[in-house]
Amino acid sequence: MKLEKGFVYYPKNRKEGKVKYLCICAHQDDNEIMAVDGILKGYYSRKYSFALVVTTDGGGSARTGEFKDYTDEMMKKVRIEEQEEAAEIGRYNSLYMLNYSSKEVKDKEDDRATNDYIQIIKELKPEVIYTHSILDKHPTHIGVVLKVIKAIRSLPEEEQPKIFYGCEVWRGLDWINDERKIGFDVSRNEKLQKRILNVFRSQIAGGKSYTKASIGRRYQNATYFQSHSVDSYKMVSYAIDLKPLLKNPQLSVKEYALSFVEDLRKEVEGLL
Repeated sequence: MKLEKGFVYYPKNRKEGKVKYLCICAHQDDNEIMAVDGILKGYYSRKYSFALVVTTDGGGSARTGEFKDYTDEMMKKVRIEEQEEAAEIGRYNSLYMLNYSSKEVKDKEDDRATNDYIQIIKELKPEVIYTHSILDKHPTHIGVVLKVIKAIRSLPEEEQPKIFYGCEVWRGLDWINDERKIGFDVSRNEKLQKRILNVFRSQIAGGKSYTKASIGRRYQNATYFQSHSVDSYKMVSYAIDLKPLLKNPQLSVKEYALSFVEDLRKEVEGLL
């Protein structure tokens, strides 16, 4: 496989076995925030493994504290090292670092990342793909999910994933109507979850407590899911089903995204 700008990293203690679970995300640490379901399933499975695609190079990230004087090139190196460490701890099968800028990812006419996605999906043949939610508020996240959808739509049906999730990062999905949101029980091994989040010191150093926020959101999702029943799980992460966008290639991504907003409007209207 020849990636346009990136490279493949294989952790020293990589999990062998078929890659059943694949996350395609924008930035280093997005995966550890949003695809913990796939990470845990790959970590504990005796037969299958988990792989990760990180699309951007991390050069434009905010920096303060010990990293405040770092150049873009220095930050890129740090973020690569952090992501590789997370892959080691989580025993990922493989890590694909595509090294595009956020500007390139947001450019709808730039198909290089899309073509990389196609190559990776065709080689790994994952059954489950996790990516960003089409309801996310981060422009680069939206740039990635649009390219992922475009890539998968270009594949024959038999080469497409059986399951396709859009996960929460820069906008929680707790507000989605219950019948349309997917909840993952991620109660297992909180220690591992914290370890793979804590390696991203360059992001946490500036005062962004991503570990506390991500773990807290998972506890919040579990507690506030049902008002009239005892909690079934300790920690929950949410996603939405993106498979309808594959089943119907003519379905507008914008139209599908707004259908979740319309469902919420109807529910609020009914309650009032």
